[in-house]
Parts: sequence; structure tokens; C-alpha cells
Amino acid sequence: MNTAPAVILFAHGARDPRWAEPVLALAQRLRQALPEAYVQPAFLEFLSPSLPEAVEAALARGHRRVALVPVFIAVGGHLREDLPQLLACVRSAHPDVSIEVLPALGEAEAVRRAMADTVLEWIAEGA
Repeated sequence: MNTAPAVILFAHGARDPRWAEPVLALAQRLRQALPEAYVQPAFLEFLSPSLPEAVEAALARGHRRVALVPVFIAVGGHLREDLPQLLACVRSAHPDVSIEVLPALGEAEAVRRAMADTVLEWIAEGA
């Protein structure tokens, strides 16, 4: 058993696979910072892997703890309704796995600050 948590970056997904590039870049940064952890994006729709598939992959690597990071700017219907339904299915199939759902990434003050700073920088540059 691997005692390091798996980190699953749960994002919406889109028909255009290029949409996932920022999520994949975030995953790569986290892999570099957490080499002992399994870091994997998972998508609600259109792209793969799905959340259940990402959890299965973590289990196959011996992880029994999952830190699930919603890569959403805010909590809306997908996090209030869809995610709990998906988690219920995953937890039912794997009751021995601990899944901790972290806050939506966009609700972190540091993320909000970074977004505001970026907008201000773009405006200052005349974008």
C-alpha cells in the first residue's frame, strides 16, 4: 500500500481537448512538487479519465487516500449535485478508500489574488 495520497484534479472537461492544457500543466507542477504522490486530472464530461477511472488508477498504484481538488472557479451545480453522486458511486465500490474533497480551487484567497493581479497586469500592459 502506498501511504502518499493520490491527488485528483477534478475539472469540467470540454469537447476540445486543448481546453485541458491548463489542468494538465497544473498536474505536472504538482507531480514535480509531490514526487511520491499520484497526481491525475479527472473530468466530469467529454474528456478522460473520468473520476471513477482516475480513482481506479490510483488504487491500482496502491493508494488508499485521495485528495480530490475541484478545479472550478466556484461551487455550482456540478460540485453540489454531480460530484456527490459520482463520489457516492466511487465510495460504494471502494468503501476502504478515503476521499477528502478539498474546496473549489477558485475559492482560495491566493487564487483570487493571483487572478486579480493577472487582470491588473494585463490592463497595465494595454491588453
